[in-house]
Amino acid sequence: MIDDHRLLCSIFRSPKREGMYLYVRRDQDLRELPEALLKVFGVPVHSMDLLLSAEKKLARVEAAKVIAQIREQGFFLQMPPQDHEEPLPLARKNRDA
Repeated sequence: MIDDHRLLCSIFRSPKREGMYLYVRRDQDLRELPEALLKVFGVPVHSMDLLLSAEKKLARVEAAKVIAQIREQGFFLQMPPQDHEEPLPLARKNRDA
């Protein structure tokens, strides 16, 4: 941790699900993460270390939100973007109509 507006973090990708990433403090012991999280995520694969600041632009989420969640719960889980899976419930609904 650097100050209230910046955070040095490590980013890990999931070996189980494409596009799922886990952000933690760089000095975080991954054994401290919830067992249920690691069961869903898999064994974290290190992608990079990054200095986050509230002003930093990230592709799919606000950096301030990532920082806040890491400070509150010890991690931030970025889910994969919704792709072809999202329209399926609508297709089922239309089929029932």
